[in-house]
Amino acid sequence: MNSLGLQAQLACIWEATARKPGNVHRFHDFADTGYLDFLTSAAAVAPVLAAAPECPLGAVAVEAVQQTRTVARGNTNLGIVLLLTPLAKAAAGLDYHANVATVLEESTIEDARDVYEAIRLSGAGGLGAAAEQDVRDEPTVTLRQAMTLAADRDLIARQYANGFAEVFAEGAPAVLSGVERTGCLEGAVIHAHLHLMSRYPDTLIARKRGLAEAREASVRAESVLAASWPARTEGRTALAELDAWLRAEGHQRNPGATADLIAASLFVLLRQGQLTLPLATPWTRPEIP
Repeated sequence: MNSLGLQAQLACIWEATARKPGNVHRFHDFADTGYLDFLTSAAAVAPVLAAAPECPLGAVAVEAVQQTRTVARGNTNLGIVLLLTPLAKAAAGLDYHANVATVLEESTIEDARDVYEAIRLSGAGGLGAAAEQDVRDEPTVTLRQAMTLAADRDLIARQYANGFAEVFAEGAPAVLSGVERTGCLEGAVIHAHLHLMSRYPDTLIARKRGLAEAREASVRAESVLAASWPARTEGRTALAELDAWLRAEGHQRNPGATADLIAASLFVLLRQGQLTLPLATPWTRPEIP
């Protein structure tokens, strides 16, 4: 399976389908965005990302957002697009991680200009004002430099600054360990989601509800893993309680940045051949979630 477009679409579909706490999935829509929006968005961006190796980084991002806007009502995938674009542009193989870092290092001011346009076009809300290189202004630095300025407050921007460290070193390995822990891919996605949430306060939650609640979400995610989810009843109860807490307050605690990292982690595993079709394990099991 060597189609970039198919790999991108699968990563998006698997991320959206898994019943991760606090997120849209096949059994839970938000009032303004539903599961079908995420599936159609995945289909819309797949051919754009398939062409990424031959196109400028920023141009791919803005085209992906433009295509998404033709099929979805709101911002369904800005974070995913920003993560998958350099991952799709870089050559896979033994040096994949290093190749991603090279793609980021070679980004230009024009790439930053296009990505700023993509962010504005997506309709992403709650970004706030930045002291330097605000997305409402024209950038004067490269895309990686601009993202580095936002790395302390945004998990997606942080990947541009640190070479996708959380994706390669934590997200992708957590999916694989989740397969061993749960015996299925859906369980692996939920496990990785909980792991990343526990380690890195979700920056979308922080923007909407404040850092204290983002940190509380991390503590609650860690408690689910500590309660031996999904093997024990206590763990499954803890996951249900976390899900309910995240969905309260009009789903303002939606851990969307973490979900974006999950999609990127799945894409990395697909590109590296560590996840393949047909699946070596079932999609789900009766005890999940």
